Amino acid sequence: MAAVSSASDTGDPRGRHPPERRLLILGGPQSGKTSTANSILGDEVFDVGTETTHSNVGQTEIYGRRVTVVDTPPWAIPAEPEDNPEADDEGENAAAESDNPARPPASLDSEGPCMGAILCPPGPHAILLVVSISRPFTDTERRAAEEQLGALGGGTWRYSMVVFTGVDKLPKGVFIEEHIANTGEALQWLVERCGSRYHAFDNTRKDTEDNTQVPELMEKVEEMITDNQGWYFEVNELILLEEEQARRALEEERMRMEEHARQREQMIGGPPRELRLLLLGWKGVGKSSVGNTILGRRYFESGQETELCLRRQALVSGRRITIVDTPGWDWFSVRRTPKRIRQESQRGAALLRPGPHTLLLVLPVVSSLTARKRRTLLAHIETLFGDSACLHTMVLFSCGDWLGRTPIEEHILRGGRELQRLLEFCGNYYHVLDSKIPGKDRSVSVLLDKMEEMIRENGDKAFLPIQTEWLSEESSYSSDNTEPEDDCRGCQLQ
Repeated sequence: MAAVSSASDTGDPRGRHPPERRLLILGGPQSGKTSTANSILGDEVFDVGTETTHSNVGQTEIYGRRVTVVDTPPWAIPAEPEDNPEADDEGENAAAESDNPARPPASLDSEGPCMGAILCPPGPHAILLVVSISRPFTDTERRAAEEQLGALGGGTWRYSMVVFTGVDKLPKGVFIEEHIANTGEALQWLVERCGSRYHAFDNTRKDTEDNTQVPELMEKVEEMITDNQGWYFEVNELILLEEEQARRALEEERMRMEEHARQREQMIGGPPRELRLLLLGWKGVGKSSVGNTILGRRYFESGQETELCLRRQALVSGRRITIVDTPGWDWFSVRRTPKRIRQESQRGAALLRPGPHTLLLVLPVVSSLTARKRRTLLAHIETLFGDSACLHTMVLFSCGDWLGRTPIEEHILRGGRELQRLLEFCGNYYHVLDSKIPGKDRSVSVLLDKMEEMIRENGDKAFLPIQTEWLSEESSYSSDNTEPEDDCRGCQLQ
């Protein structure tokens, strides 16, 4: 985004229309944004009794100048990296714009604060960052402000000013400058980032006759506009709409996680559901790491070639998960995969009696899928597990951290026709997983939900039944090569 000047900002030289100033108000929960907007407008234009969920516009005239004020929803407080995921959800909902101490549950009907910039076209002259004196401004709040300004685009700080609310709550004799100096580095960073531009507001004085707060604020806004040579912050609506779509997708995912947590709480004390998973794929795709991520611990030895099937169990998201890790196939052809490796794959399925619910075909997002690779993968599955195996197969993209902010759907489109044909074979069941940090990937619960959805779709064919030939090959091979802990009878819940 770029800052541009507008001839209309100087007003009609013949005085037909007063020059305009556009103010965008941003802030966190319980910061006093809405009260500040009302104070500037000189009237109760916006409702201060409820949380702001959508941006609203109000206009007034101050000393012959038309002023447009946009009030926005509170920005989201980012979760601490070390926090428990479920605790994060509670923490993010703990504050409110109203007097209530807790925010109501977030809704997809609400919008992000950045959308307010679209309501003051072609862009705001000033971005007012509202901070309450009565609430501690922590490093978490600082990161929230930085993320919000970053979402608007580059160059926003030169148009920003901190507005302190609740200055009537300062101890007697303490001025705002002393409060800034004593509060901590996070608040000092914010003020310095805004070019040391700030203003103190006491919204309880807005109806008094000697109230000069708004005129003084507008004088500081004019000084900032003069410093910016009359420019305003140009809004790129396309970028903001894309940011809003991404925010809504994250919010939808968070709401799903909350529902999963609620369902898990209801299951406490009841028998766990069971899911039996068989990890498949060619060599070096990260099957063992995927297994560790799903189970939440390092049950499988990653970083070295898997020679024998290994079965492990754990309770994950209210379910009893049994996973069998298998040796990797050759990517060129079925014939080049040694017979013992093919037998191990079948033996792995036999370890999941009465049969695996899901064949997880692990595919790194960094790998390109050629026609030969796709045919070889499908040939392995159909040769080893039969024609009906496609009903129970799901593609699991590993190394999901490589995608960055790229949606998996976009990656699939870029992957070409061969990748899309592979997914069609699997009934378009797929998932992406970051297997770097076992137990920290929130999408594991979503993966298990997708598996259960596939099981429901399969109806009376909920799992892939064990075939007689798998058992015979299992016994002829495993008698000499299976350690006691890998025997089916030796599998314990861990």
